[in-house]
Amino acid sequence: MLRIGSLSLPTPVMLAPVAGHCDLPFRLVVRGCGFMGLAFTDLLCPHGVLKQNRQTQYLMATCEADRPLGMQLYGREPDLMCEAARWAVDHGADTIDINMGCPVDKVTKTFAGSKMLCIPDETVRLAERLIATVGDRVPVTAKLRLGYDSEELTAPALARRLVEAGIRCITIHGRTAALRFKGSVDLPGIARVVESVHEADPSVPCIGNGDIRTPFDAQRMIDATGCDGVMIARACLGAPWLLCDTAYYIQHGQLPDELTLRQRLGCLRQQFRHLLAHRETRFAVNRIRQKIGIYSAHLGPCKSLREDVIAMNTPADFDAAVDRFLDNMGDAADRVPVTWAQRDAIFCREGRSLDALATAVTRC
Repeated sequence: MLRIGSLSLPTPVMLAPVAGHCDLPFRLVVRGCGFMGLAFTDLLCPHGVLKQNRQTQYLMATCEADRPLGMQLYGREPDLMCEAARWAVDHGADTIDINMGCPVDKVTKTFAGSKMLCIPDETVRLAERLIATVGDRVPVTAKLRLGYDSEELTAPALARRLVEAGIRCITIHGRTAALRFKGSVDLPGIARVVESVHEADPSVPCIGNGDIRTPFDAQRMIDATGCDGVMIARACLGAPWLLCDTAYYIQHGQLPDELTLRQRLGCLRQQFRHLLAHRETRFAVNRIRQKIGIYSAHLGPCKSLREDVIAMNTPADFDAAVDRFLDNMGDAADRVPVTWAQRDAIFCREGRSLDALATAVTRC
């Protein structure tokens, strides 16, 4: 059990607000795997929230099955951020998160995202305004990086000030903004932020984020940093069951039964079904063509399936491709194609990236 202000969570595992990926169809697949923890929308521009343009409506889409849900806002204009936060709470947000970590130029050029690490006084004032606006209804949280660059590791001091201002949870990504996603996360750096948060208020959780690619990574981060939970991002995009497996591993000290090839493809089928239900057919078909490459690292040799999905034109083509592949796999369809232990061994041995690992594991 993890508490974020008034919000009680059954698991200390969270789904990150991964830009371009964590839409409602994907979140529903993650929850369909048994995940009951906090999931976040894509990061949201307050202008888009208030204008309710088509893209933002899609990014903010939710439903009763999509709970508990956090909505993450980025920006530095207090009035605009507060108005957007109020709208988000009125439309389903169980928590409001302030993005203080995005390193993308279109965000940082306005001194939003990770640039907020460089203006701590203004950042704290913005947090105070948001807390005064919606903090009596939902907890306000913040997601940071260690600093803007290695010369300014401002996160420990800023995290302390944010907690003292009333922020109810800090998530810390263990890289600077300058590194983006290069290199490995700095676990001692995360530990310093955790210590700072707990010194300011022991009841406020600090969540670790970055390089959690297996359930074992999550436990290693908790053991090394003392963080109260973990947030998983890119590694779950082709394995939506990772969050549920990680929560189980943290709680029980062992993995649950791992999904077979047939069950993993069942997740891919469900994602396609949700896409068709919430977006137009052409978008759904194009999106699932992209997703097959991401899933393939968890499917074993699947070159024929990838080729058939990429060549598909209709939803019926997708179902036919999956059925044909499973028939051809025979008894192997009901076995685990790639275990978490196998993936963990490759990461630990070679320090490979997620993209490289997909090639190393599938060999197809």
